[in-house]
Amino acid sequence: MTDPRAATLTLLARRAPDATICPSEVARAIAPDWRNAMPVVHAAIDGLVRDGLVRLSWKGQPLTMRSGPYRIGRLAED
Repeated sequence: MTDPRAATLTLLARRAPDATICPSEVARAIAPDWRNAMPVVHAAIDGLVRDGLVRLSWKGQPLTMRSGPYRIGRLAED
């Protein structure tokens, strides 16, 4: 299994600056059995948020922490 933190940042780097990705995209990128990889992905995303490297949102609204469905995006550049 590939590192989910690195996979998340790589997927985001390939998208437009304001684009978001789904956590399942990360899971599909790191493991053939992506559903079983989801807990590892969620934990990695929690770490990326804590480290200030990504932002979370749902339906365009910012989330301060992961809860229910969510999207992952780059932090806004100042």
